[in-house]
Amino acid sequence: MNTPTFSLCVYCGSRPGADPAFAALARTVGEWIGKHGGQLVYGGGRNGLMGIVADATLATGGRVVGIIPKALVEKECAHHGCSELHVVDSMHERKRLMAEHADAFLALPGGIGTMEEFFEVWTWRQLGYHDKPVGLLNQNGFYDSLLVFLRSSVQQKFMADWQMDLIRIDADVHRLLPALVEAAGLAPAPQLGAI
Repeated sequence: MNTPTFSLCVYCGSRPGADPAFAALARTVGEWIGKHGGQLVYGGGRNGLMGIVADATLATGGRVVGIIPKALVEKECAHHGCSELHVVDSMHERKRLMAEHADAFLALPGGIGTMEEFFEVWTWRQLGYHDKPVGLLNQNGFYDSLLVFLRSSVQQKFMADWQMDLIRIDADVHRLLPALVEAAGLAPAPQLGAI
């Protein structure tokens, strides 16, 4: 594969979730990255949505950079099929490298690890540590309750509207992914096979 036109860091569950639609979403995200000449940066696991998005990216010609701490190599079943697999000493190093390798960030459905990583890059952006786009893919209303809570935090004056404006929220993967890549100042390659 040629040099990727963009690098998207995806945070998502190491489990598949209860609804098969979550696996389908992860597959769609990976396929979109691969078909548009991109690179996936993710947590390096083979399980759950993590493995699905990685496999779909690889299957459609994309590059995959997995970054996983030694302590999780067995637990999350490190994906040795990645284009690059970095085994690091700590979660802090993992998250730093993921952020350095990414042009933009995207959270899919997931658990506390996904939430923690999403909130960290959002916090880093509000503090000016980076100016990379951050997206939340709210398929089937998965994040509706979280968004109600966040808007309540704004109403209660613990947050401001400008902080909410730092993240892009959409339920449509085909709208959100190009918007994130374009907001990073890049352009996704035309879809492979498209006229």
